[in-house]
Amino acid sequence: MRGLILMVALLLAPCVGAAGEEPIGYVKTITGDASVTTDDKKVVAAVGTPLYQGSLMETGKKGSMGVTFKDGTVMSFGADTVFKVDEFLYAPTQGKLKFASKLAKGSLNYVSGVIEKLKPDAVVVATPKGNIGVRGTQFLVVVEE
Repeated sequence: MRGLILMVALLLAPCVGAAGEEPIGYVKTITGDASVTTDDKKVVAAVGTPLYQGSLMETGKKGSMGVTFKDGTVMSFGADTVFKVDEFLYAPTQGKLKFASKLAKGSLNYVSGVIEKLKPDAVVVATPKGNIGVRGTQFLVVVEE
């Protein structure tokens, strides 16, 4: 019995963040070099890699990555991109909705999920030159160095 409990605990460990939180999303596609850093732990991104509040996603010079969040938001990152999830709240029955992020460089194709549909002003993508308030279904942004 103890062995079974240990095995279950080890299988669930990758699905829970350092603070015991559940993932807010997952990596869905990868091409080339890409990584996810959470709580100062950098891992090579793979399909199924969990994302948490505070996760930093990076793609290499020939890399790309697609991710999906709990609310159905879909993002695709092009080559040489750095993107961070600053805050993600998704509790629609409690009225707690927020998606704040930063695109430091690279390209992002964004397709809205439930948070934007229920509370559009709760979604913001910050860039080095200004903030993008999401008021629609899809947009593409490129941040050059």
